Parts: sequence; C-alpha cells; structure tokens
Amino acid sequence: MLSGYDGTEEETMVIGVPREVKPGEQRVAATPAGVHALVEAGHRVLVEPDAGTGSAIRDEEYAKVGASLAPVEEAWAAADMILKVKEPIAEEYPRLRPGQILFTYLHLAAVPALTAALRKADVIAIAYETVQRADGSLPLLTPMSEVAGRLAVLEGAHPLGKAFGGRGILLSGVPGVPRGNVVILGAGTVGLNAARTAIGLGADVSLLDVNLDRLRHVDEVFRGQVVTLASNAFNVAQVVQRADLLVGAVLVAGARAPVLVTRAMVERMKDGAVIVDVAVDQGGCIETIRPTTLAEPTYRVGGVVHYGVANMPAFVPRTSTFALTNATLPYVLELANKGVAAAARDNPALARGINVWRGRIVHPAVADSLGEPPTPLETVLR
Repeated sequence: MLSGYDGTEEETMVIGVPREVKPGEQRVAATPAGVHALVEAGHRVLVEPDAGTGSAIRDEEYAKVGASLAPVEEAWAAADMILKVKEPIAEEYPRLRPGQILFTYLHLAAVPALTAALRKADVIAIAYETVQRADGSLPLLTPMSEVAGRLAVLEGAHPLGKAFGGRGILLSGVPGVPRGNVVILGAGTVGLNAARTAIGLGADVSLLDVNLDRLRHVDEVFRGQVVTLASNAFNVAQVVQRADLLVGAVLVAGARAPVLVTRAMVERMKDGAVIVDVAVDQGGCIETIRPTTLAEPTYRVGGVVHYGVANMPAFVPRTSTFALTNATLPYVLELANKGVAAAARDNPALARGINVWRGRIVHPAVADSLGEPPTPLETVLR
C-alpha cells in the first residue's frame, strides 16, 4: 500500500512493529493497548514475534487484541508505517522502503550516516524527539527524559563504588561524613528528574542552566535544597572540579548538544569521579564522552569514570515502554487515520517532528548539522 496511501477513512494503514535490534535495547514501540486502539480504528498491525519480550509483553497479548504476528521481513516490507523505539542501525537500512513512514527516535544531528541512509531510502522520517508544541515542550521526549534523569543518578552512584573504579563515595554520606557532590548541567526535564533523585538520596546538589527562569523554577520546586548557578564557562569549570558525580543534561531540540565540559576540565576532576552524559545520543555535552552500551556501560579517561549509555531507559524497559507509548499513541493514530501530509498540516507539533521527507531534509537543526539549507516543509506537503 506504500505507493498510494493517503490516509482517507476508507483505507487501512498497515503498521509494522519490529523487534528492536540495537544492542541492549529491550523496549518495544507499541503495547497491546496501543495495538487495540489502532485495530479498533480500522488499521492492520504487524508485530514481529518476541518484539515485546524484553518489556514482559507476550506475543499472545498482541494476538488477542488483533495484531498479526509476522516475521521481520514481512513486518518491514508490508508496512506503510514502521513504529520503532530507537533509530535503525546499519543492518536495518536495507529494509526501508520508498514512501514508508518511519516514526521513532532518530537524533540525526549526531549520526550523519543515518541521515544519508534515510535520504537514500526515500522514506519519510519522523523523530519523536523533535515533535514540539508551540510552548517549546517535547511531549514524546519528555517521558524518556524523566526516566533517564532519574536513572542518571542511580546509575552514576553505582560506579562511584571503589570496586567499580570510583572514589568510594556514598552520595548520602552518614552522620559525621560529608555527602557526595552531584553537579547537573541543564535544568530541563532530565536535569529536574536527576535533581529529584539526587536529593532523595541525600546528596549535595548543584544545578546549572543558562535560563534564569528555569533556575527560579528549580529553586521554588526544591525549596532551596539545590544550589542553582548560571551556566557559563567559568562556573562550569569551578563546579566540575568539586563534583563526585557529574550529570550532563543539556538538550537543543534536533541539534547536536553543545560541549560545555572540555577535556581539560575533565582532567582537573577528582580521581574516581563519575560522569553520566544523558546527552550522548545527541553527541554529548562532555568532550570526552562516547556512546557505550548497557553490557559495557563505562570506560575511563584519566582517572574519571565515564558512563555513556545512549539508550538508558532500556535499563528499565517495561516502565519505559509504557511511558513512551502512552505519549506516542495519539500521534500514531493521527498519522494512521489521516495520512502523514494531512496529519502534519493539522498538527504543527507533529509537523516539527518530520526530519526527512523522501530525500529532503526539512528540519532546520538537522540541516544545519550537515551544513546545508533545509527544504521548507510546506513545499513537500502540497
């Protein structure tokens, strides 16, 4: 149906839900409740066997609500729209089909090779992370940012143990012994959730952001339990030296994360300090960070432990799957019921999620990362 689908009420969209193959990824892009809603709306859903196993969702749960269990080749080849959690990896590139809608996390600014593959495949690629409301909020990134922010401190506290290369610090301290120092760069969703967890663990918490209104909000929410600082090169350099745990929580929607902590700053950190950069999937805001996996999450640069897992919410896949699909389902239904062009015209937030349209880059931040002008979206929606 790829060649002629326009999303009219009389037509059925075929939606493919493949099993995630990125190393360590256990989430799935649709729950049984989501499949039920799509089937009830008149669409056909193809789910690859074992796609939900990592999130403790059995194949029969999908079958009971009307999904067809289909081998991976069929799930990709027959689908008008592919629902995923993470971006396609190289082995999946050949499965993409011209005119197919791909709806998933993409983070293209940090992965030029994927952008090139999507253009070559002639698909319409919509990124969860750039679906953006008029107030600037990111409804499909927020739930995973909440999970990642809370995990960042929990995961960072673990390698602080001496047996894992850290300083041997208990973040809460004990009576008579100072608390561990947690520094968070960015007061967005990730930063606020990281601060909440760090405070809950009893740590000494500092949070930096360029937006003073955000810092005022932090001060009000946490009632003075967080030290707030304006983010600039001088302040960042000072607090990094004090940090036992440094959390990178910086986001520029669709663009590469700005590097706030240089290699020289890292070299001045305490021996055995830990860095967790949640922005690693957008290139990272720490110069020395690189992507790692849940199987091998850390490495050292000098005396500093680095944690660079690019899909942190996969550590808690069931929670993450349900949190993500609660947010994505309304947009999936819009795309299925109306077709991508009409849905984008009717919903400006969804329109901002479109990164690549059949060979053309339409998202300004993604185009800027490649040094080329974007194609105006309105010209391809006609």
